[in-house]
Amino acid sequence: MSVYEAIRLRRDVRAEFTGDLVDDATMWRILDAAHRAPSVGNSQPWDFVVVREAATLRKFADHVAEKRIEFRDALPPERAATFEPIKIEGITESGTGIVVTYDHDRGGPQVLGRATVPETGIYSAVLAIQNLWLAATAEQVGVGWVSFYDAEFLADLVGLPDGIRTVAWLCVGPVHEFQQIPDLERFGWRTGRPLTDAIHHETYSPAPPPP
Repeated sequence: MSVYEAIRLRRDVRAEFTGDLVDDATMWRILDAAHRAPSVGNSQPWDFVVVREAATLRKFADHVAEKRIEFRDALPPERAATFEPIKIEGITESGTGIVVTYDHDRGGPQVLGRATVPETGIYSAVLAIQNLWLAATAEQVGVGWVSFYDAEFLADLVGLPDGIRTVAWLCVGPVHEFQQIPDLERFGWRTGRPLTDAIHHETYSPAPPPP
């Protein structure tokens, strides 16, 4: 699979997991791809906590379910109705969670390239996630990014030391298929915008109206 094919096929997977576990060799290749991501000052500020204990997966899934309800209840009625059928996680179905973390102190007090834009450290961890996601897609392995959680809860759940912060919980597992249309579009939550609306030339200015 070419990188362009992986980009087009990549989906935020929720309901398509087979229930099988990713074999160790494939998991190593996926994590190796993540670890090869570019990072500011070559600081490699990420770590990956692989979680497969059923009790831990269930505990996190229960926490996420509570946060989902909180979000739904805060929505206007019409948006709540649109949101209700959307599945937001595949924590237990995937059988594997990968918690991606960020260590701001990795690389020492002077990280080359981070002095004026401190967010580049977090950006580096997100680049590792993108590498992981595309490598997984090429392996026919699905990834779902879960963001309905309290950071402190997750840090306690996986025993993060002080100063190490969570970036993502990723549900990772083989899939029956990748959806052709992203879930949020299929369920009417939000559609994507065309590339032409995202490109600007020289300055950030409104695109001219069509002739």
